[in-house]
Amino acid sequence: MRPPRAPRRLTPAGLQPRRMLARRRATAAALNLGSLALVLAGAAHAFGAGGWSVSDAVALACVAVGAPWTIMGFWNALIGLWLAHGRRDGLAAAAPHMAAADSDAPLRARVAVAMALRNEDAERALTRLAALRESLDATGQGAHFDLFVLSDSDRPEAIAAEEAALARLAPRLGPRLIYRRRPLNAGWKAGNIRDFLRRWGGGYELFLPLDSDSLMSGETVLRMTRIMQAHPRIGILQSLAVGAPARSAFARIFQFGMRHGMRSFTLGAAWWHGDCGPYWGHNALVRVAPFRRHCRLPRLPGRPPLGGAILSHDQVEAALMRRAGYECRVMPVEAGSWEENPPTLLDFTRRDLRWCQGNMQYWGLLGLRGLKPMSRFQLFAAIAMYLAAPAWMLMTATAAFKLLEGGAGQVDAAFAASMMLVMFSVSLFPKIAGWIDVALRPGEAARYGGRLRFAAGAAVETVFSMLMAPAVAFRTTLFLAGLAAGRSVVWGAQARDAYALGWGQAARGLWMQTLFGLGLAAAVWARAPEALPWAAPVLAGLCLAIPFAVLTAAPGLGRAMARARVCAVPEELAPPPVLSGVFDLEPGDGAAAGGEAAFDPRPTAGAAQGAEPGAGPGTAQGAGPGAEARASAKAARASASGAGKPPAARAAG
Repeated sequence: MRPPRAPRRLTPAGLQPRRMLARRRATAAALNLGSLALVLAGAAHAFGAGGWSVSDAVALACVAVGAPWTIMGFWNALIGLWLAHGRRDGLAAAAPHMAAADSDAPLRARVAVAMALRNEDAERALTRLAALRESLDATGQGAHFDLFVLSDSDRPEAIAAEEAALARLAPRLGPRLIYRRRPLNAGWKAGNIRDFLRRWGGGYELFLPLDSDSLMSGETVLRMTRIMQAHPRIGILQSLAVGAPARSAFARIFQFGMRHGMRSFTLGAAWWHGDCGPYWGHNALVRVAPFRRHCRLPRLPGRPPLGGAILSHDQVEAALMRRAGYECRVMPVEAGSWEENPPTLLDFTRRDLRWCQGNMQYWGLLGLRGLKPMSRFQLFAAIAMYLAAPAWMLMTATAAFKLLEGGAGQVDAAFAASMMLVMFSVSLFPKIAGWIDVALRPGEAARYGGRLRFAAGAAVETVFSMLMAPAVAFRTTLFLAGLAAGRSVVWGAQARDAYALGWGQAARGLWMQTLFGLGLAAAVWARAPEALPWAAPVLAGLCLAIPFAVLTAAPGLGRAMARARVCAVPEELAPPPVLSGVFDLEPGDGAAAGGEAAFDPRPTAGAAQGAEPGAGPGTAQGAGPGAEARASAKAARASASGAGKPPAARAAG
């Protein structure tokens, strides 16, 4: 039965007046377009000082493509900072659904917690799932939640590891678990979830998709469930996932910056996105019935990489959910939702290129019938985010070409330098807003190790971002050129454990960035040496890409930063119980002194204890096609006979 709609003057869940959201969106559009016009006017003044050439026109076009995402980040962060500290009701204004999170209404919904795996570290992933199980049980509401492990693994060693980990962790995972492995991973992760919903979705009102690196606290999941119960017309509720404690220096620094950049940005975006919020594919609660009915992904015409099955499925599913008359909302607060980040620059770029390829498929979806204007804009923004990188790289190359042909005198250098400083500050502002947010909250800096350590972390992260951005932008530019020629990346398992990156490995992955950077540096030195200080951030990021990658992956640097509490996150210094089930406190770090402790991000010793392989619930037996058919029949019988009862632990092929 479909829940009733709110009056037409309100959003579907009745949370906000439509006209108010329309005014907010108009305000956001005016701020962004007005700022873009000013930036373009400044760029035109700088490039056209000595008359216009082809290179000047190309550079201006690159600014027009690259600047909008940066400007939108600035305004989202500024609005978020204003909501957090300039209004008493800032959170309610941006996220009125949050009021239902702390209600004392009894829990009624049955929720399926579904973790998707594909050739990943099973012990690591299932330890996180076990920690969530224990956290849910600790709330006293664990009976409302059933666990599903949805495997698309096709490597024999990965399958064996999943079965062994399930057996070892069975006492912690409990009896309310189903393990299913598909013999063919049709449709990638979206197809995996679709198969799960087809077979078991009828017994649940909500499901919680998790990636193998996802971790959530039971209390946060309960709060989200209460919001979904209170508002039946919310179809997707996304939590704000932040980086978990990390040993890798690269992941540690990156997630320190992301945490502060995302907080104000997400709150500000929620203020005007409203009922068309984001969905990131994991750490979110999704309403089963409308998702099954309305969110089946279309198959794109043509061949991969841009045709065929949709890879970046999440934002498309959010657009389809909103088209069906259900709201998509985000919880713009940090509260018990974590993920992990890649441990090296090379791993980061691999993941980023996968996302880039998936987002480029959205070109074929912009004309999808019935989408809300806001949803259509979000799909376009996801594309534009990745087009900014080649735009800035092309502008850099164009500037170098202009220098080589002797056109340096035709540019207003002083004004261009001022413009560069302004744009650099604008690009940093989401993180600056996060730092201001911490400074304005009493006692907040202490959660990061104190003001001095927090300031040191901010300084380290700023230098880190300056060096990383050019290398990543160059790699994205090359990838997009290859994508246009039909080349693609393979969507496989991601590395998440810290490891030392060899010089040879780094050189093979980053030699083109280095060569391009050295060529640019030589051109600037030969033609306009006075411009070297202004070009230094870009040149340093390109020329030093190889040593940067090796250094930030070095285990010794990660250990030193952990000991010094540089770029520490609050969960590292005061670990919540759910993290203690996954990360060990490193002995000898003075955990008793002021409650400060460094994490050793490996499964705890207790996580490996459990039943012998092949015994107990959660063990997978028989994963061939015949087992798949038998499991399907068993699932059908279970669904028919006990849809209202918690399933016993079973294995489905």
